[in-house]
Amino acid sequence: MTAAQIFAGNPLDRGETERRDENWIRLASLNGDSRFLLLWKFEAPLSSERNPRLVWSTRPHLDSLGLETEPVLLGMMDGVPHFAADVSSLEDPTRALSSDGDAAFVDRRSAAVILPTSDAGILCQAAAQLSWHTSHRFCSACGQQSEIRRGGQMRRCVRCGALHFPRTDPVVITVVSSGDQCLLGQSRGRMTRLKTYSCLAGFMDQGESIEEAVAREIMEEAGIRVKDVRYCFSQPWPFPHTLMIGCEATAATTKILRDEEEMEDVRWFHKDEVRLALEERNPRLLLPGPIAIAHHLIKRWAAS
Repeated sequence: MTAAQIFAGNPLDRGETERRDENWIRLASLNGDSRFLLLWKFEAPLSSERNPRLVWSTRPHLDSLGLETEPVLLGMMDGVPHFAADVSSLEDPTRALSSDGDAAFVDRRSAAVILPTSDAGILCQAAAQLSWHTSHRFCSACGQQSEIRRGGQMRRCVRCGALHFPRTDPVVITVVSSGDQCLLGQSRGRMTRLKTYSCLAGFMDQGESIEEAVAREIMEEAGIRVKDVRYCFSQPWPFPHTLMIGCEATAATTKILRDEEEMEDVRWFHKDEVRLALEERNPRLLLPGPIAIAHHLIKRWAAS
């Protein structure tokens, strides 16, 4: 496991065998020994101790909130079922916090930085699954409401029986190099507000290989042709349910033709500039922090 894989490292057994039995799932969701991670607007309950952890609740505590929410099964650990439940309808989120010790709701991005790898991985799964269920309550074939099956790994339409499965959206993100320079860009939106330069990235199209997606995205955003595309590592990214596919590529051309509608800026940076930026000693270049896969792709290139 590398630092680039923040939000990975989920230790739960996802319970493939258990999910085949709907009655088992129902009974497990009612079991007083089962554990429940309650997310409020996709913020997670964290303990306030020096080394925070996820705070788990019980079924009686969830019932005491009086909500109409159906938990989804995350998996098993030491024989104990672990669920996630959306409590966003609560006006006062502190009601969802267990009375056993101090705790507070923390947004996903901030939580991932301070949680152990295992807890961050569980949070990623919980947030991504609950987000999908929130936005896919109705059948795309007939419009009728659908219902949860297999503990959350599927939804089934109550009218036409169509089956719907959770989405994972693949994104290619690439550090492009030409000798001692790498290509970094500042996309419009969040990157522009933060003045951050990062690797160029984009969603994969259907019927497209990773290598083809990398070449297309770099050409579209920067007008640069690439060759020798190499896969490095990946990162699940729960905003809302994305898989970041980290790659390296070599530039076949170097003249930048920026997509002015999508990119605020694209430029070549020398390795010495990048190394200083990674050490936070370059006021002219701000890079993504260690939570992002881009940070580790850039760091890997700078160390080569």
